[in-house]
Amino acid sequence: MPVDITARKTKESRPVWLVTSEDFGKLPLPENAVAWARANGFAGRAGRILIVPDGAGGIAGALFGVKKADRDGQSRLLAGKLARGLPEGAWHIEGDVEDAGLLALAFLMGGYSFDRYRSKTEDGRKVLVLPEGVEEAETRRIFAGVALARDLINTPANDMGPDRLEGEARRLAKAHEAQIMMITGEQLLRQNFPMIHAVGRAGAEAPRLIDITWGNESHPKVTLVGKGVCFDTGGLDIKPASGMLLMKKDMGGAANVLGLAHMIMDAKLPVRLRVLIPAVENAIAGNAFRPGDILKSRKGITVEIGNTDAEGRLVLADALALADEEAPDLLIDMATLTGAARVALGPDLPPFYTDDDSFAVEVAGAAGAVADPVWRMPLWGPYEKKLFSRVADINNVTTDSFAGSVTAALFLRRFVEKARIWSHFDIFGWTPLEKPAAPVGGEAQAIRALYHLMKQRFPTV
Repeated sequence: MPVDITARKTKESRPVWLVTSEDFGKLPLPENAVAWARANGFAGRAGRILIVPDGAGGIAGALFGVKKADRDGQSRLLAGKLARGLPEGAWHIEGDVEDAGLLALAFLMGGYSFDRYRSKTEDGRKVLVLPEGVEEAETRRIFAGVALARDLINTPANDMGPDRLEGEARRLAKAHEAQIMMITGEQLLRQNFPMIHAVGRAGAEAPRLIDITWGNESHPKVTLVGKGVCFDTGGLDIKPASGMLLMKKDMGGAANVLGLAHMIMDAKLPVRLRVLIPAVENAIAGNAFRPGDILKSRKGITVEIGNTDAEGRLVLADALALADEEAPDLLIDMATLTGAARVALGPDLPPFYTDDDSFAVEVAGAAGAVADPVWRMPLWGPYEKKLFSRVADINNVTTDSFAGSVTAALFLRRFVEKARIWSHFDIFGWTPLEKPAAPVGGEAQAIRALYHLMKQRFPTV
């Protein structure tokens, strides 16, 4: 669906009047618009669009039902419906607008479509004239990061294996003049990344660690780690068929950190950014790692494999250990890590974990500011004993089904010591039911909030 934004209002641009159910009938709308609305039973219901004719066979404008900001902020993304419901052409918002920047972004996000594999169809182009005060470059920057994450997740695994994920990382690095290096295949063993190698060695494409660096070395160190499991069969503890249907999205953590990295680099935030992505396929072959195997990690911690379908935390552990070695000021990992997080909070609300209470408050504030919801969950230390192993330092799973997201986060915490602040985001990376600003499919989660937070922490001069 071709949608765009522009800073220039033209005489061809038609108005969109924002109407709430409370103020309908009080707004200074054209007389014909009010009469037409009443004739069509329009009373400002949130999300409804009513096209208003001009009396000469044309379109005078459109009425759009909105509502006051709700507690979770999702009503502020309702404008995504305009991208799908307005006729083609240029449109502008008539009158004062609250959250104008978020409205413009929601319009772009709602107009996103993944049509790479469809026969092309020509749709009319829809353009929103930006409300006064909205920065076009910033709106495009954020949407580009969201669209990148969605595109990468939506691409099927036959076209998004470790090779292609590396290619996308190289493209991003080149666009922003960042440095990039790879540690691939047997080099992972020689350079002490044994768990990344073990998880990915059965795949048709070699496992690898993608390492991007950007920015001035003297700036605060911000490191992003993203789980890049390009497809997850579950390994020898194989998933049922239904459990594999969405496993192309198991690299959603990698997709999201690349989207966030684009925002940071494009905005030229004064940070020294590092992005680490262990890119693997958890496949089944004669050389696949097995239940009961004991793996030695980069950090030296030995891990008993209680289940090969808990592979994401293994590859993240090696990457986190590397990231932690340079004691970054801020270390964030993102991963489609546990089904337990979805059981607890559903698909729309990613949990995050941190030991830093002040940082947790910052995250919550940023999430609320940009309507990108997250929810803090506890790193409950007493549950760490659930990861006990009789033959190794730690097991990669527990023996019961309780607190799966919490124990996964506790597992990861074992590999972080030096970072000033560490936070883990257990995202879903997928929209299962259409929302105003998101079609069904791959989704960027928490990265708009994190970008907002970083702009506050590391303002440009």
